Amino acid sequence: MNILLIGSGGREHALAWKMRQSPLCKKLFITPGNAGTSLLGENVALAVDEFEKLGALCLEKKIDLVVVGPEVPLVKGIRDYFMADERLKNILMVGPDKTGAQLEGSKDFSKQFMLRHHIPTAQAKTFFSNQSKEACHYLQTLRPPYVLKADGLAAGKGVVISSSLDEAQTSIKEMLEEKKFGEASAKVLIEEFLDGIELSVFVLTDGKDYVILPEAKDYKRIGDNDTGPNTGGMGSVSPVPFADKAFMKVVEEKIVKPTVDGLKKENINYKGFIFIGLMAVKGEPYVIEYNARMGDPETQSVMVRIQSDFVELLRACAKGELKNHSIEVDPSFAATVVMAAGGYPDSYEKGKVISGLDEVTTAQVFHAGTKQEGGQVITDGGRVLAVTAKGNTLLEAQQKAYQTVHSITWNNVYFRGDIGNDLLQFKA
Repeated sequence: MNILLIGSGGREHALAWKMRQSPLCKKLFITPGNAGTSLLGENVALAVDEFEKLGALCLEKKIDLVVVGPEVPLVKGIRDYFMADERLKNILMVGPDKTGAQLEGSKDFSKQFMLRHHIPTAQAKTFFSNQSKEACHYLQTLRPPYVLKADGLAAGKGVVISSSLDEAQTSIKEMLEEKKFGEASAKVLIEEFLDGIELSVFVLTDGKDYVILPEAKDYKRIGDNDTGPNTGGMGSVSPVPFADKAFMKVVEEKIVKPTVDGLKKENINYKGFIFIGLMAVKGEPYVIEYNARMGDPETQSVMVRIQSDFVELLRACAKGELKNHSIEVDPSFAATVVMAAGGYPDSYEKGKVISGLDEVTTAQVFHAGTKQEGGQVITDGGRVLAVTAKGNTLLEAQQKAYQTVHSITWNNVYFRGDIGNDLLQFKA
């Protein structure tokens, strides 16, 4: 098969790395890709939402399967665009339609979907841009900490958790009145705080049947011990030691099945990934959020554990033939540490030369914000690399990952030093 993978981050490098291992993958094109994906296929310099040009590329390169990595083209309706074009509609695609992508594109839509289908989640109330005063009054009726969520896409940074009422009220004004997250915060959800441990569950579904991929836990805050502002994600671990078979059975029965059944009942054309962000509260799972694609950097930890032919699974999903498919998973632990540009998630510099990549032997280095220039790999984003290592124990995987992280450098590199530490207390 000729495959087009849309995206440019660490998630896409990990997907490309896994897909390239399949005998079904004849040629791989990545738009726009990065320095890492260029080693696995052909990068094509197109933006992820240039649908007309992406369609033309598919026709020119005789693409059989399109895999959509990031959320933006999904929310903007790439599947709908292809389906409306006689020349493109028969190209297989992994990624939901515009309505299905609203599970991620609108926090309000996803919350209402959960309520309609009796999926356990935190209580929440939605406020519009002209309701800043009402939102501030509502906050006074709640107990801290306060959870504020921008309704739309905010690159993983649209959630504010505050322990102070004054801070929360200031934040709600910034979001609703000053459009802190642009149009994403034209609506804001104020949500009940759930006290527990987070994990991410990944499902590949054709809208009728599904396969549950390995679960993972990611680390959103910029600083050690989960301090500082939210980022797109600073590291991940898979498997999650407390998510044993009994817990995952509850997740499947109470969350995965009702979610897929709900999509079916609502006639949503959903052939793709569902990322279910969960909070385990006293052993019970609650949905914090849905995403309409794989997570980053969780994908890096998940892909290295999948032993099945991933392209075969993706093709079955796109064709609506996932029934009776299963997945083989390596029982090893995987730990991923993100190496970022100093200053991220705020302002940071690009164009720094990365050294040490050639000497890596004990881990897999997935590129995110990188590009090649003059024979060198240079930084080209906030999250630059994701280093993933496997081990028989979490500690072994963690140590191997950090060993590699310390061997790679550039001017003003930053990474967290505690990825996975909170899970070492659990027995696998």
